[in-house]
This record gives sequence, structure tokens and C-alpha cells, in this order.
Amino acid sequence: MSIMNSTSLHPTSFLLMGIPGLEHLHIWISIPFCSAYILALLGNCTLLFIIRVDATLHKPMYLFLAMLSAIDLVLSSSTLPKMLALFWLGDHEINFHACLTQMFFLHSFSIMESAILLAMAFDRYMAICEPLHYATVLTQQLIARIGMAAVARAVALMTPLPLLLRRFPYCRGRMITHCYCEHMAVVKLACGNTWFNNIYGIAVALGIGGMDLLFVALSYALILRAVVRLASREACYKAFGTCVSHVGAILAFYTPAVLSSFLHRMARHAAPHVHILAANFYLLFPPMVNPIMYGIKTKQIRDRVLGLFQGKNV
Repeated sequence: MSIMNSTSLHPTSFLLMGIPGLEHLHIWISIPFCSAYILALLGNCTLLFIIRVDATLHKPMYLFLAMLSAIDLVLSSSTLPKMLALFWLGDHEINFHACLTQMFFLHSFSIMESAILLAMAFDRYMAICEPLHYATVLTQQLIARIGMAAVARAVALMTPLPLLLRRFPYCRGRMITHCYCEHMAVVKLACGNTWFNNIYGIAVALGIGGMDLLFVALSYALILRAVVRLASREACYKAFGTCVSHVGAILAFYTPAVLSSFLHRMARHAAPHVHILAANFYLLFPPMVNPIMYGIKTKQIRDRVLGLFQGKNV
């Protein structure tokens, strides 16, 4: 097979190196990775099934949760199957266009997840701070528009990246020192002026992620102010209880992201496998824990899940 495409200077394929320095442990590392992926598939598919078949769960909170589960399924499935093939079969090669497609899905669905977490914070704000207007504001039409806006924003922001990367020659080899096609890992192999890719990638990550997180924090500041004004302690606990799962989902998504970003910028001399393991943790952790948190903390879902496994009608 020709390494370079005959009509351009980009290679026909890249080689994913996995976790540099820990190649001898790939088989063992694959065990928790595979377990996390199976849990993510089972948990998110179960949530989607329950919300789909139970009409009493066709409410804003659960519709947003269904969107989050669908995003988590795509996010984990866009990388984990290839990653496991690398660990188990030594299948390092990935087609150039497949690599760019994987990169697009990975980053665009991460942006979608951030948007849905923000929408869920707005849902909790309306439920606690504006309960009389909750049903009239958060209609199914608005929820559908929020979902479409989340998709449109992610696609619009991420489409330029693979298009720009197709134009570069790749004279620094074909080996990507990562388990999947992450944007900056691919940019490092490109020749020519890549400053726009570097600046654009950082601007999107910090601008979009930072803006979403800021509005989430603002929503919870308003929620906290409203809750502490409640007359009874029982009412306070009940209001906070409706937010626990969402706060957990926010921490599960943003904490690994911040940790990975911190390591890239403040611990540049750390071993490469530290950065890659942190990036994989960011990719694997939220899809695995979100269904567990919502299944345990949300009574309606917990009851439906128990009924499903006990053979009762959902």
C-alpha cells in the first residue's frame, strides 16, 4: 500500500501508538477500559429504553437526560471499539479520513454534552426558582429546539477542523502518540503554518466550555439563593435532592477535562502516558457514571429499572 495519497501530501493512514511507555500493559489496561464501555452501553441504553417506553417520564428533566445518554453512547462508541482493537489485536492503523471523522465526532459530541448539561441546569433553575412557569416555558417544542441548537453549535464549530487538516502535508511521520485521533495530536504531525488550528482549538475549548460552565455556575448560584430562602429544612433538602444527580454529571464531565487541561499546560514534563491516561479518563468516566448516578439518585428511574429487572411492566 502506498503510504502517501497520490493526489495529495496527506498519508492514506495514521498509526495510533496507544499509551507510550505502557505498551506491555495494553492488555491489562484494556480490562477497565472494556468494563467502563460495557457499563456505559448498558446504562445509557437502559435509560433511553425506560424514558422511551414510560410516558410519565416524557418531562423536560428526563428528555434532557435522554439526550445526554444518546450523546454519551456516541462519544464512547466513536473511540472505544478502535481503542480496544488496538489493545487486543495490535491494530494500530487507522485510515486518514476515518481519523478525521473520529476526531470530528469526539470533539463535536463533547461540545454537545456541555450544551445539554447547561440546558439541564436551566431546567433545574426553572423547576426550583420559577415553578409556576416551569410547564409553560419548558415545552417539548423548546426542548427540541434546545437539542437542535446544541447539535448545530457543535457541528458549526467543529466542521472547520477536519477540513483544515485535509489541506496540510504531513511530513512528520504517521505515528499519533495517542489511543485515538485527538485534534492536537494530529496537528503535531502536520507541516506548514498550523497556528490557526492551535488558536482555534484552544479558543473553542476555553471559550465554549468556559462559557457553558459559567452559566451553569450562575444557574446554581440562583438556585442556592432560592433554596436557602425556603421556610423548612425538609423543603431545602428536597430541592437540593433534585439537583444531586445533575451536579454529579457536571463534576464527572468537567473535572477530568480540567485535570487533563491542567496536566497539558502545567505538567509538560510529566511522562506522556500520564497525559494520555488523563485524556482517556475524561472520555470514559462521564458515559459510565451518568446512568449510575441518575439511576441511584432519581426515584422514578430507580423504580423503573428495578421493575424492568424484576420482570414487571415499565
